[in-house]
Amino acid sequence: MELTLCLIKPDAVRRDLVGSILYMIEKADLKIVAMKMLKLDLPLAQGFYHVHKERPFFGELTEYMASGPIVAVVLAGNNAIKRYRELMGATDPAQAADGTIRKVHAISKGENSVHGSDAPETAAFEIGYFFNATELVG
Repeated sequence: MELTLCLIKPDAVRRDLVGSILYMIEKADLKIVAMKMLKLDLPLAQGFYHVHKERPFFGELTEYMASGPIVAVVLAGNNAIKRYRELMGATDPAQAADGTIRKVHAISKGENSVHGSDAPETAAFEIGYFFNATELVG
């Protein structure tokens, strides 16, 4: 079983879409093995997205992620990273496939409702950023 991180971003939490997004995840046969709601401050958001610190969107991204509560979720399943990324859809909701989370719920490329790990190494870092081993219960 592979693990991946899902973040339900501030725009989706603000619009009360947590349940709808979790339903889509469970319907896709990905198992939730940990979950918590939290509010990132700017340093925590910057630490999480440190790999993008030289990119022009870093400031806007980290300020957005610190703008309201998020829900961090660890998902498990065969090929969980790939399957969850397919379920999320393209970063730009206008380019996302029908039925994906971003096509259904995202407002824009910036407020795209969810984040997902892109590789096993990234997933390990990202899961460890929000959860310790005793919080994974699947």
